[in-house]
Amino acid sequence: MEDSRWNTKLSYTSEDGIIIRGYDLIQMIGIVPFPSVLYLLFAGELPEPKIAKLIDALMVASIDHGPGAPSVLAARTAASGGAPLGAAAAAGLLTLNKFHGAAVEDSMESIERVFTSSNGETDKLDQAADAMVAEWRQANRRIAGFGHRQHKKTDPRLERLFELAREAEVPGIHLEAARAIVRALKRSTGKDLPINIDGATAAILCEINFPPSLSNALFMVARITGILAHANEEITQMPPMRRIDPVNHGYDGPPLRNFLSTEKINP
Repeated sequence: MEDSRWNTKLSYTSEDGIIIRGYDLIQMIGIVPFPSVLYLLFAGELPEPKIAKLIDALMVASIDHGPGAPSVLAARTAASGGAPLGAAAAAGLLTLNKFHGAAVEDSMESIERVFTSSNGETDKLDQAADAMVAEWRQANRRIAGFGHRQHKKTDPRLERLFELAREAEVPGIHLEAARAIVRALKRSTGKDLPINIDGATAAILCEINFPPSLSNALFMVARITGILAHANEEITQMPPMRRIDPVNHGYDGPPLRNFLSTEKINP
């Protein structure tokens, strides 16, 4: 009789407990924050606190980008047609692809290519970026992670994320490689194509040796939260079968509020 047993390195359960990558889940509850457990599952080890903070920052930065995002429009459309919350969110998740939210892995490839070609030497980054941009454009390959349809001059999330990366004491060479690609794209296309959230995430994940094959998944885990919130609003507050304009929408939530981290995080 053929043996059907198979093994996984991720987790296992028994009558008495749950083990995640060798750690007792019960012991982690209330102690280890969610981004650290995500990193444990994705990368195999619990991160250092400074890296855990960086992962958390990337997820917060990616959690929502307004009602006009394709994933939100898809989720709201499905919900408007009568889909339940999970199905509506799944519709939104299915839109995440190379042009929207799932470009981190491709961006990591381009940044890592520049880093490798420069041998990690800062003064060689521009030359390496020019060569990569020329090669990929000739092959008609999209250079993901640069340019944004709304944040045309600069992505407002970028500097805060790079600041946190510096505070985490990552080497920083991949961040500079991403900036070199911006300069190379300007020389090649004549256009200003700033680093977007995918490129910023990619550069930081390169710095911490995050598995590229799961880099898009990190964005998806964060963004599904926003998608669920929009789908729930559509189900609970909007009329069914409405025509959802992708541009003509407003905001009537709370006005801009001051955030006092000590009060909100440590009540």
